Amino acid sequence: MSIRILLLGNGGREHALTWRLAQSPQVDHIYVAPGNAGTKLEPKTTNLDDIPSTDFPRLVEFAVKNDITLVIPGPEQPLVDGVESHFRKVGIPVFGPSQKAARMEGSKAFSKDFMVRHNIPTARFRTFQSSQLDEAIDHIKSVDYSVVLKASGLAAGKGVLIPETKEEAIEGLKEIFVARAFGDAGDEVVIEEFMTGPEISILALSDGYTIVPLPAAQDHKRIGEGDKGPNTGGMGAYAPAPVATPEILDRIMKESLQPTIDGMRRFPFVGLLFTGFMLTEDGPKVLEYNVRFGDPETEALMLLLDSKVDLANVFLAAAEHRLDSAEVSLKSGTAVTVVLASQGYPGNYEKGKKITIGEVPSDVVVFHAGTKLSNGELVTAGGRVLAVTAYGADLQQALAAAYSAIDNIAFDGKTFRRDIAHRALNASKEGLTYAQAGVSVDAGNALVEAIKPLVRATKRSGADVEIGGFGGVFDLKATGYKDPVLVSGTDGVGTKLRLAVDVGIHDTVGIDLVAMSVNDLLVQGAEPLYFLDYYGCSKLEVDVATQVVSGIAEGCRQAGCALIGGETAEMPGMYLPGDYDLAGFAVGAVERNLILPRNDIAAGDVILGLSSSGVHSNGFSLVRKVVQVSGFTYESPCPWNPEVKLGRALLEPTRIYISQVLPLVHAGLLKGMSHITGGGFTENIPRVLPKNLGCYVDASTWSLPPVFRFLRKHGRVEPLEMARTFNNGIGLVLIVGPNDVEEVLKKLEGGPSSVYKIGEVTSTPGVEMRNVLTWLED
Repeated sequence: MSIRILLLGNGGREHALTWRLAQSPQVDHIYVAPGNAGTKLEPKTTNLDDIPSTDFPRLVEFAVKNDITLVIPGPEQPLVDGVESHFRKVGIPVFGPSQKAARMEGSKAFSKDFMVRHNIPTARFRTFQSSQLDEAIDHIKSVDYSVVLKASGLAAGKGVLIPETKEEAIEGLKEIFVARAFGDAGDEVVIEEFMTGPEISILALSDGYTIVPLPAAQDHKRIGEGDKGPNTGGMGAYAPAPVATPEILDRIMKESLQPTIDGMRRFPFVGLLFTGFMLTEDGPKVLEYNVRFGDPETEALMLLLDSKVDLANVFLAAAEHRLDSAEVSLKSGTAVTVVLASQGYPGNYEKGKKITIGEVPSDVVVFHAGTKLSNGELVTAGGRVLAVTAYGADLQQALAAAYSAIDNIAFDGKTFRRDIAHRALNASKEGLTYAQAGVSVDAGNALVEAIKPLVRATKRSGADVEIGGFGGVFDLKATGYKDPVLVSGTDGVGTKLRLAVDVGIHDTVGIDLVAMSVNDLLVQGAEPLYFLDYYGCSKLEVDVATQVVSGIAEGCRQAGCALIGGETAEMPGMYLPGDYDLAGFAVGAVERNLILPRNDIAAGDVILGLSSSGVHSNGFSLVRKVVQVSGFTYESPCPWNPEVKLGRALLEPTRIYISQVLPLVHAGLLKGMSHITGGGFTENIPRVLPKNLGCYVDASTWSLPPVFRFLRKHGRVEPLEMARTFNNGIGLVLIVGPNDVEEVLKKLEGGPSSVYKIGEVTSTPGVEMRNVLTWLED
């Protein structure tokens, strides 16, 4: 197949693309509108300097007449202005996004809202219209972080202000809104949190479904060495950037790039998605999207493509939504671009300076940016004049080649930076620290100090609850047991944690964690004595962990046990940012003669049910699925309690039954107990019964609570499936001899849980669920 290309643009990016595309055996010809002196020198290439790249009708007319089979817009403005639709209407594929998709660069407000909707990590922000100056100023005064001001519209790469104080931020806001510093691009402003860390750029090919990232690059925006002076379009770049480790790139792909493409399915993104990332302590976060090749990143990346890659075929495959059929392979090694600029850039500068290019090494390509031919001479015609790009086996070799070539290039006022890739070079000389690996010892120490008062509040006989040592100590003798047997249990909270993280409520799951273990001790007749917890995360957020531990301490207080220690594990790469995991370990004691279940459980014994506080901590994978299909969100008012949000209602912590039930154990009134957790009635009650016995449970003896009616209705869950998944309003089952029932009921009166006679032990193994169809009644 013969490919005829129309490429829009006239910079170094366009020259680099032309240079690489011309190497394709399938390319018949390339037209560059308008092009520059460098594109004019490439084989199979013609400049169209008589057709502006903004004159879409004339470009379409030219394309039709000249049998163009692929259009490649270089700069962002034509894409934002909708150039793609002009060619699509005449059946010519475009390697570039539609006007709707190009809003990802054309409107920072739109792109930031998109990131929030699709849970893509980015800085905190708010958006304001020019008519909201006072509200924007109040916002700047109220936030507890430094801010960045970004004009929402296109501002030629200059629409960002980074004030150092709140006063500077307010003045900058006035410059944008009142003085119109960025023109119409500043009609809307994004005020976002100032992030710190290394920056990288990821340029990725996409056909709307598949996304193929190219090596991470780092550019140099400032005009002066040491990153001093005003911002420019870019004074150099290198790739791959060593700071973008395989782990970081994997996170970027999973957390940002693929979710971005997936989130754009309504207006599929075709072309090159250029995403800027800040590698913060919390992980990579998106700075901004661009919808075209970056400059000068593109120049370096073109030299990293393997010689067997047919770039024209790759672009055409992407435009035709079949990128997965194209080969995109890379060379090992490093590529570096050093930009030669006019004196005075990025301010005022003179043009028309004669350029001479001498002999350059074989592994160097000099791409033209702001150049033209005047009376047969090559002269400067822009701020950024040339992009000297070199390939090497390593960074030092590539840099040496690039600067060697620069020595043989001359024009009056030649300006360039001599410290390109200084970040990578300096980093290679520095030793690594634990903090650089993502683990903060200081944060761990801060957490210990924050939770010490919470832990002390759980003090009881046998424990001094002072944390910070190598292990927790408990004096069993101090508890007064005569012939104790120790009982232990361990558990977690399951996917209820996912809900807690999603809604940002962290002070209840700690109660759940304690409840799941201590209720398991209780059913064996044991009094909980002490508890230890495990908290694992990618990055330790002290405030979140403190909230979790406050819940654990409250659970211990309710259970009467001491929180004597725990483990906090900060493990970068093991968890997603913001996620954490919990596990708990409890130890209790019971006098040997009171261990449950007793061996005298018999047919005819009565089954009592104690009410639950809600879903407790099991079945949340199904709960989350029901909410997903119900049309509700966690932010919706709770259908059975509109005063709270649905997410908070579902997080109601698991009831701890110790204080109400343990006295009955000590009185010898119970034969056995069952904690209704995962598996519901049908799986948990048999665990306490002799193998030759079973029971029946009469679902009509208590009213199915509203939360379970909601789950059954919106999930269309069958009653028997409810019975083997949820507690359905009964969190603890007691097995009592017929003669002790009345005394047990009397002793349970006034406790937090209501009590129901829900069934009997039978001589038939298994659990017979009776009257479950009553759960279908509204």
